Amino acid sequence: MPLRIFARRVLIAATALFGPVGGSSAAEFRIEEVPSVTAVVPAKLKPKTIVFSDQRDDKLTDAGTGLIRFADWARERPEQKQFLGLFPGYAEPTIKVSVHGIPKTYTEKLHMYVVEARFLIGKAPGSVDLARFTRLDTLDKIDPSIKHRRISAEQAAPQVDAQSAHNRHPGRRWCETSASLCIESRYPLEGKLPVGIRLANKLEEGGKKISEFMEFQTEIRVLPSEEVDRAGLMKLTALEAPIAGVLEQTIFSVNQVMQFGKLLAILQAHPADPNKTVATVFMALAVETDVLERKKEFEAVPVLRNLIPSQVLMGKSSFNSGDSISAGLPGYVRNRIRAIADLIEQ
Repeated sequence: MPLRIFARRVLIAATALFGPVGGSSAAEFRIEEVPSVTAVVPAKLKPKTIVFSDQRDDKLTDAGTGLIRFADWARERPEQKQFLGLFPGYAEPTIKVSVHGIPKTYTEKLHMYVVEARFLIGKAPGSVDLARFTRLDTLDKIDPSIKHRRISAEQAAPQVDAQSAHNRHPGRRWCETSASLCIESRYPLEGKLPVGIRLANKLEEGGKKISEFMEFQTEIRVLPSEEVDRAGLMKLTALEAPIAGVLEQTIFSVNQVMQFGKLLAILQAHPADPNKTVATVFMALAVETDVLERKKEFEAVPVLRNLIPSQVLMGKSSFNSGDSISAGLPGYVRNRIRAIADLIEQ
């Protein structure tokens, strides 16, 4: 029996016994790449199909990294910046550092990885339970390789860590609302990445070491009705239909590589079928530009040439593996949105 057929049968058997693996199911959603998700009207959506775009072919995208400079994104995509920034009015942070004992400030430049996805849900808008995504057991189904623990508003890094102060929300404290789930997550990098990181750290003379773990803090909440900017969100989705619910996940503290992340899932009534819902999901991840600029120092060491940060981030390195963050952003985001779609549909 060919190995791939054997593996598929094992997966089906495991799903039957234990439920979805990493949020997947035997009839999981499939991804269909399109130039523009918001240009796809509900009538063109197919069952169990996610139309998807990560804007890597966008006119704003930097060909060398596959990402968009934050300044270009903010200027050319103001609606996305408004809703997918860390908070309204967010700008690239000013960082304080010490150079030879002399305090200096500089602007932390960012590059954006922005994703759009849209799919049909075979349920009436009022019957979709977004609140389940504010429970730890649901998050464990989306990606079992990432472990979470609850934290309080007092434990949120921007409130207690001066180095993260630039990520404080100007209007409120992160995690202060009782309806939100606030978590600290830890993900051990998989496959060959830890070995490559250890070697890179040995060759590094001074400077900040690379961690073998991704650690981040997140606030997840279903937006209360009074906070839903219906006109603005309909402009963002390019769909004139009543908004039934909005799920917001904000990563406001990350130990390395990124400054922040935002996931926004917007549910709208299907214009022609009251028993269906249209889900539009946006995800924005802000990558620190200085991480991408470490290309030359890795290229100079033959064994590390495949560890160039931009290649690893975009899933183009031999060090990439698995289905989670170690797969690179394109693979990770696709798997995450598939898992979310499957859970909403259940």
